Amino acid sequence: MANHKSAEKRIRQTARRTEVNRARVSRIRTFVKKVEGAIEAGDKSAAAEAFKDAQPELMRGVSKGVLHRNTVARKLSRLSARIKAL
Repeated sequence: MANHKSAEKRIRQTARRTEVNRARVSRIRTFVKKVEGAIEAGDKSAAAEAFKDAQPELMRGVSKGVLHRNTVARKLSRLSARIKAL
């Protein structure tokens, strides 16, 4: 357990930050699942629309530091390729 005031504060800050970051990642996953669901259903227009909504969410994850930019680039590339293949 923390003995210094500053260490106790860091624990509080970390807990809050973790909560916010988990919510962000969860939101991103939901958007990606919507795209994947539309792809599985074979609905190209719905998949493209869901992809348009998911793209800014993923990029926001990069800017907030919860995801690495290369990870997001890879995910977007793969989703885009799967939509094109429909």
